[in-house]
Amino acid sequence: MGEVHQLVATEAFNLQAAGRLVTKIFAPWVQDLALLVESVEAVRPAGALPDWQPGAVVRMPFSKKISCDGKTISSQALMALADSAMVVACSAAWNGYRPMSTIDQTTHFLRPVTFDVVADARVVRIGRNTSFGRVMLLGAADKRPVGMVASAYSML
Repeated sequence: MGEVHQLVATEAFNLQAAGRLVTKIFAPWVQDLALLVESVEAVRPAGALPDWQPGAVVRMPFSKKISCDGKTISSQALMALADSAMVVACSAAWNGYRPMSTIDQTTHFLRPVTFDVVADARVVRIGRNTSFGRVMLLGAADKRPVGMVASAYSML
């Protein structure tokens, strides 16, 4: 694990580094969710709005394995997606992975999910010891909200 931490932390945090984070650092059961990092925003893009925040977009494909009845994705899988997406977003803000532990995660589920989900995770504030973020969970096809998450992390 230390080798991967060094590898990610010593280069610009981009899609490739985020992919390594998902496959090398995340727990095996989280890797079983088949998460795909679609985008990483570590640096303010040209023309960004004043309220721009570093972040990441992570997709979780629908699977019967993560659904409670074979049709609807379980709340546990959705919360794991949001938490994992925030780890990638915080890593983007730090320009590299730092170990962190979830302090709090408040999730509001807006509708049942029977399709691929995209987590748009944004870092609201990142400090030396504590970080705060928000995640919008969206239907991958229609981009309609399925959940909202607020979270806090202790940087280890």
